[in-house]
Amino acid sequence: MKKATIRSVDTPHGEGRLHTRRATSPMATLLLSHGAGGGIESRDLWALADALPAQGVSVVVFEQPWRVAGRKIATAPPTLDVALTRAADVMRVRTPLVVGGRSAGARSAARTAKALGASGCLALSFPLHAPGRTEPTRLPELRGVGLPTLVVQGERDPMGRPEEFPGDLPGVDMVVIPGGDHGLKVPSQGGVTQEEAMGIVVESTLEWLVREVVGNPRAG
Repeated sequence: MKKATIRSVDTPHGEGRLHTRRATSPMATLLLSHGAGGGIESRDLWALADALPAQGVSVVVFEQPWRVAGRKIATAPPTLDVALTRAADVMRVRTPLVVGGRSAGARSAARTAKALGASGCLALSFPLHAPGRTEPTRLPELRGVGLPTLVVQGERDPMGRPEEFPGDLPGVDMVVIPGGDHGLKVPSQGGVTQEEAMGIVVESTLEWLVREVVGNPRAG
């Protein structure tokens, strides 16, 4: 595994950090941000950052200022968008850019990807609604992406099971992690192991990137 390079990013809401693992001859760049209850150590972000550079995709994980400052709770959604936009602005990307993230980071990516000139959006564990509720209050964010989008959702995610997403979302593909919860953790006695579940995340993301971003000159 290639060691990440770390770069500080000044934002209006404090210092953020870009953790970058570059591919030797990149065909695409994936910019990811973390959720509201955790940081860059999330298992799916790690899996992508570990595996994709060897497959020709540079992975940059953005650590939001609230997390760098040691806070336990994320700041308001607009502040996440501003910081993510600043992070994208300081990157020098010469390949197709895909903006993504997990949970709150997926929402932020959905809101900003097109304005950032991205060619696609990756939504890991998109939080369709708050836990314990069923109304799809955040669906307009997903509908409004306007770019090829991949949603990777746990089968038993309390913030949005796969069957709760409408099947008529234009440009949106979905991959389901069997038995996965919101953190894409699977039961120890489930149909797939945790390693296999992360393999699904990596393989489905790579296949989608090649098909919808790298191989689609109209994307973005």
